[in-house]
Amino acid sequence: MKFPIIRTAGLDGMLVTFSDALSEASNRATLAFCEAVKASAWPGVQEVSTSLASVFLRFDVNTLRHETLQERLWELLDQQDWLQAPLPGGRRLWQVPTVFGTELAPQLGEAADAAGLSEARAIESLGTARVRVLTIGFAPGQPYLGPLGAEWNLPRQTELTPQVPVGALVLAISQFVLFATTAPTGWRHVGQTGFRSFQLGSQDPIALRAGDEMIFTPVSRSDYDRFCAEDSRFGGASREEIPA
Repeated sequence: MKFPIIRTAGLDGMLVTFSDALSEASNRATLAFCEAVKASAWPGVQEVSTSLASVFLRFDVNTLRHETLQERLWELLDQQDWLQAPLPGGRRLWQVPTVFGTELAPQLGEAADAAGLSEARAIESLGTARVRVLTIGFAPGQPYLGPLGAEWNLPRQTELTPQVPVGALVLAISQFVLFATTAPTGWRHVGQTGFRSFQLGSQDPIALRAGDEMIFTPVSRSDYDRFCAEDSRFGGASREEIPA
């Protein structure tokens, strides 16, 4: 299959896909193309959102014909090589205090063994990785983050962990997920943060945007507890604008 491809999604949706697998380039294309579609402000387009490697558009079929929207999308796709497009502006870098391992994140050792690393080397690798918010999904405000190095291309567990808490940092297939809610998971729980990526009732309930970047900085349990006590929303995380 040659990419990108455009497909209809139901009666009022259209999907532009840049790859059948996640890569830095396909995610870059997705973020940049999504921003370009929004900037085009085509009448009738009601929603534009992204997944790992696709852009979804929902539109008013009484205002905009399928054929017309598809033609506009192809014209936009032909303007540049989206796999090498600059990332959109307005992104933030978040640095999040994180406890790796201990009873708070009990599967670090298992993940380290699977990656062929000691726990100390695993913490160094994971705690210095600068990862991108690839997409937000599964639960409100919940980010998928990556890509991590090839050593972290670990399969999901064969059985579910019954529950991980809000702020859990879990790992599989060269990605992190930072849990926005308490839920079961098939990914390994390697770190714990005080970061609340979704807070119902807040003026800005979803903290992260696709394209933001994050570093999960290793801290001690005592520092983690202090950060959480001082900052119940973000657990001591800091953020700064990423220069365009």
